[in-house]
Amino acid sequence: MTSDELVRWADPAFLAEAVSWVDQRLADLGRERSGDVEQPHVRSWSTVLRVPTADGPVWFKANTEALRHEVLVVDKVSTKVPERVPALLGRDLDRGWMLMADAGELLREVVVEEQSLARWHDVLAGAADLHHALEPDVEELVAAGLPDLRLAGLADRYAELVAQDWVEPRFRDAVPLVRELVDELASYDVAETLQHDDLHDGQVFVKDGRNLILDWGDAVVSHPFFTMSVTLEGGVAWGLDDVADSEDIWPYVDSYLDRYAPGRPELRAAVPPALRLGWVCRVLNNPEVSGAERNNVRLRMFLDGEPE
Repeated sequence: MTSDELVRWADPAFLAEAVSWVDQRLADLGRERSGDVEQPHVRSWSTVLRVPTADGPVWFKANTEALRHEVLVVDKVSTKVPERVPALLGRDLDRGWMLMADAGELLREVVVEEQSLARWHDVLAGAADLHHALEPDVEELVAAGLPDLRLAGLADRYAELVAQDWVEPRFRDAVPLVRELVDELASYDVAETLQHDDLHDGQVFVKDGRNLILDWGDAVVSHPFFTMSVTLEGGVAWGLDDVADSEDIWPYVDSYLDRYAPGRPELRAAVPPALRLGWVCRVLNNPEVSGAERNNVRLRMFLDGEPE
């Protein structure tokens, strides 16, 4: 995080303007702030403010210019599939600001309390709902700035990335494999759409029994099945005790596919290439922000199926 970015989010003028905007949005809803605003999240790309009210906290988020499109994504998702995200209480598309209802308890904590990963079945079904609902909005989302990581350009983008000096030669040698997997996955004729691209247990919350998906800053337009790479191989497969391959991911795959395309059993065979290419998508999504170490983990997940 640069000093300029730190200064930006800590600037009293910015904070005063943000709080004033929040107060006006609350007033529009017949509500008001009940105490001081806290700033629990400061990153180079965004900041979050916790705003107390008599009815519980609400949350303000501001993004840098490069990620202002997240507000459009949240606006569309909350309109089309409102049961899958916390309520959007206010938004400013031009400034990249939004105000959201409280989302409840972090799924990561709920899993420990319940000693169960069962909620992921519903989360994946919800992801399928989202994927279908946003199919008509693909071109608008790309025009707004979402990374376009659709299959047609994926192999060329991968080839450009692995030409960099920090990449191990074996990943450069995998360019033909990426092209082969792209062709295989494209043969199943699945509509590309909005895809979260970082759907793990730190991005899902539980509120009044509902499993809600948050943080769309890494969202892309891509093949929808790519979401299973991070969710399943990067998360669920590690089970309750964080042991590799201790949880069978296929029942969770079926929960997704049963909602996404119950009449297309052949799509189960599309999952293995999608799991591999999902990591290609992930490493191509803002690699300069992720850094070489994290990018190498994702490349190893693509080629080896394991992080080390």
